[in-house]
Amino acid sequence: MKQLSETVGQPQQNGIAIATSTQQQQQQPPPLALQRHCAEDLASNGEQKQQQTPQQQQQLMQSPTNKSGLQLALTVNGSIGSSSSSSSNFLAQNGKNGSENGHEHCTFHHDLELDHKPPTREALLPELSRSYRLLLSGLGENPERQGLLKTPERAAKAMLFFTKGYDQNLEDVLNGAVFDEDHDEMVVVKDIEMFSMCEHHMVPFYGKVSIGYLPCNKILGLSKLARIVEIFSRRLQVQERLTKQIAVAVTHAVQPAGVAVVIEGVHMCMVMRGVQKINSKTVTSTMLGVFRDDPKTREEFLNLVTSK
Repeated sequence: MKQLSETVGQPQQNGIAIATSTQQQQQQPPPLALQRHCAEDLASNGEQKQQQTPQQQQQLMQSPTNKSGLQLALTVNGSIGSSSSSSSNFLAQNGKNGSENGHEHCTFHHDLELDHKPPTREALLPELSRSYRLLLSGLGENPERQGLLKTPERAAKAMLFFTKGYDQNLEDVLNGAVFDEDHDEMVVVKDIEMFSMCEHHMVPFYGKVSIGYLPCNKILGLSKLARIVEIFSRRLQVQERLTKQIAVAVTHAVQPAGVAVVIEGVHMCMVMRGVQKINSKTVTSTMLGVFRDDPKTREEFLNLVTSK
């Protein structure tokens, strides 16, 4: 019986030894080629995994068929937290970051891995309307009374119009209205009406803009100067920055010998609140090129602007 017990026990010990050896083999890292293949497979499916809901991701992790593959992918990446970052780096290195679709200039989104289109301005109306409704309630008003029923939507549409410059760029506004012309004398368009929104208090400021430039064999359609003012004034602004942006835009458009911009504005944040000085005006100027370097050229421009 003792011999039989020893004989029977021997396969059991061998079986245990075999199971232990198999477990040790499973714990060893996979071959390098297999690691690279799994890493590439994880990266190529990174976008699809990001779109899954948390419930779907949990089911996927608990699935017996996918559990081993997931563990292998995590082994390749080192940890769970590094798997998404590795796929993002892989996508960025291989040009799959969305920049090919123009999202590098996307106004409202910054996730370049998403294949999407920026929403239209009208698509923002529901959220803006809800915000204005909350604002009315916060002020102690009743948004349900007759005079305020449609006020949130009206206010949202008005704000989108006040800030429509965010949807415009210089190339679209110029629309090819740059002409070759043998003219090197000063061009001045003055008293262009300007309406903008103070970014400090979200109240309007308005005034007049005067632009002058010295062409270098290229001239700009006169109406385009007014449209350049519209691009940058129809945003949340400060007058100092607005003046500089207009001057730089004209420089990019026609590469003149010099550009001069003067803005005279009235700020409602000084008129309606704060110091409440109703007759105060703010004057800012930007001089580039010969307008900065040559006092006579600058003086000629200022005389033309201030003359009636």
